[in-house]
Amino acid sequence: MVAKPTLVLLVRHGTTPTTGKVLPGRARGLHLADSGKQQAIRVAERIAEVGKVAAVYSSPLERARETARPIGRSLRRPVRIERGLLECDFGSWTGQSLRRLYKKPEWNTVQRSPSSFRFPDGESFLEMQTRMVGTLDVIRRRHRGATVVCVSHADPIKAAVAHAMGTPLDLFQRIVISTCSVTAILYSDSAPIVLTVNSTGGSLRDLRPS
Repeated sequence: MVAKPTLVLLVRHGTTPTTGKVLPGRARGLHLADSGKQQAIRVAERIAEVGKVAAVYSSPLERARETARPIGRSLRRPVRIERGLLECDFGSWTGQSLRRLYKKPEWNTVQRSPSSFRFPDGESFLEMQTRMVGTLDVIRRRHRGATVVCVSHADPIKAAVAHAMGTPLDLFQRIVISTCSVTAILYSDSAPIVLTVNSTGGSLRDLRPS
């Protein structure tokens, strides 16, 4: 008997006071801005349109948990913390301003050949992708035939999308994942199917499994 596919809704956390200014990485204590809290409420309303959701997972970081909380309330599901959904470990780059990082010679490698780059004292993009894809595989096997929500961060979601589409990791920077966007991937024992990427508005009703 063929197992039913699992619909995974990947949600990037909402806007923070440093979004677009700093590379926060795994630094603790970064919370959603007021605008991010409103985004989280809106995305919860949108996801509620999909129908029954079996579980809500979140990265351990505050900004992700604060985004997942209204989703869990809307769906009447507890938020389950999953370390595999964590942001990439940016090592010594953590907390640095993006304006400063743009001037580093290594930044060109980050953008053009990310598969060959490891953040100083941190994680490589390949390790991040392997971790994220492996985590999603465990989750989808745990909830066969169901719909689940996973609240994570931009780069891990981009890496998951690239893997699902068969896109080389060196091209994953061409994918845009906005704050509180929804990306939907249907996972089965065969190839995954990408249903939508970076959805920031409109109805998600069409994502209901037929």
